[in-house]
Amino acid sequence: MTTSTLTPQTGSSNILGSIWAWIKKVPPVYPVFLIIFITLGIINHSKYQSMPGIMAFLRTAAPMAVIAIGEMMVLALGGFDLSVGAIITFVVLVSSKLLANDPANAFPDIMIVLGFGVIIGLVNGLVVSYLKVPSFIATLGMMMLVRGGALGYVGGAPQGYLTDNWTAFGRSYIEKVPLFGRVPYALIVLIVFTIIAYFLFHRTHYGKQVLAIGDNVRASQLSGVRVKLVRVITFIICSVFAIIGGIMIGGVGGVNMTVGTGVEMQAIAACVVGGILLGGGKGNVFNAIFGAFTLQAIIDLLNLMGLPKPYTDAVQGLLIISAVAYAGITSMRKR
Repeated sequence: MTTSTLTPQTGSSNILGSIWAWIKKVPPVYPVFLIIFITLGIINHSKYQSMPGIMAFLRTAAPMAVIAIGEMMVLALGGFDLSVGAIITFVVLVSSKLLANDPANAFPDIMIVLGFGVIIGLVNGLVVSYLKVPSFIATLGMMMLVRGGALGYVGGAPQGYLTDNWTAFGRSYIEKVPLFGRVPYALIVLIVFTIIAYFLFHRTHYGKQVLAIGDNVRASQLSGVRVKLVRVITFIICSVFAIIGGIMIGGVGGVNMTVGTGVEMQAIAACVVGGILLGGGKGNVFNAIFGAFTLQAIIDLLNLMGLPKPYTDAVQGLLIISAVAYAGITSMRKR
């Protein structure tokens, strides 16, 4: 009769193997973000290695993270929403006129633009679901309609300004917070909507249905999923998150005619960097958030290097191509 004993070398190998298996499961966006942020800290340690600098970075990145969460849900569904940039333009331009330079109008204005966000998302969802128009075309038309309507409403030029209590969500800080010094309202907004999105997408049947539709629409229908309803709800959520992100962006950038331009592409880029598949069937709230953080870190890095905006646009395009290619190669290997 023989007995076998576990040698120290075998035990160490098992532990290292388990650690390596866990590392391989970590989405690439997290180490990529860490590497870029450390690089930023080396280049400008006074900003990116201090708590005030980190909070300032999060304040800048939070609006795109909120928008990316909404876009992620549509992408996981197997669609696109190109109207989010126009929604931001709508929020800022229309609010500047509705506020009439009166802080008392801030809350009613926010309720009005949120209502319009629900309507825009509802129309997008209905057109895609019931008229069977591809989401790319439907939301492209909505983008033109919303942006044109906003410009027409303000007469082609900004009117008024955004009041301090309106811009607080994107610009102001909570002062004298223990350990953190001061915390931006934008970060609090991001945390709140992250919790909401995480619960909806990862802890309810709705999120499972979104992923099922994105993976196989026909199979979802046969299994009893109300595909049309789920699509409509998803586009509404995306538009509402774009409204929230627009309020935050307006708080930082103020009123201008180009606000929101290209944001739809940045949101898609953030999701792709976060590992969300453009074909649908895969999505994660935190991956989308860190995709937005990574994109903002890259933009900050390029700015520190003194490169002009066209280079940042080119880098975003390269990121989308690289991330999609990486996802394709990974899926081929799994087969």
